[in-house]
Amino acid sequence: MVALVGGLIALLLGIIGLISWWDEFLWLLKGCIPLFLLLGGALATYLGSEEMKDKRRAEMEKAREPFTPEPNDVEKYKAEVAELKAKLEAMESDDEVQAEEEKPEEPKEEKPVTEG
Repeated sequence: MVALVGGLIALLLGIIGLISWWDEFLWLLKGCIPLFLLLGGALATYLGSEEMKDKRRAEMEKAREPFTPEPNDVEKYKAEVAELKAKLEAMESDDEVQAEEEKPEEPKEEKPVTEG
């Protein structure tokens, strides 16, 4: 109850003071605006830099964790590897066939027949 009465008296005195010293209040408010802007800008800069540090730290921790694929992914990767191996073998065999076709035929050397 005492806090309620004290709060009402402070509210009434604040309204009377604001009305009585309106010009001084505006003068004080105008003087505080640059200070509030400076402090707010400094706080925003600090918080932004801390956020960047936290993000970088989280990325570094994530990079240190070993890669563990999901069980479903393992089968998918095995199938992909098998498919790529088959393609690679097909390409290698095509290269061998093509190399044989492009190879010029070597003239056969005739061996002298020796009678004897």
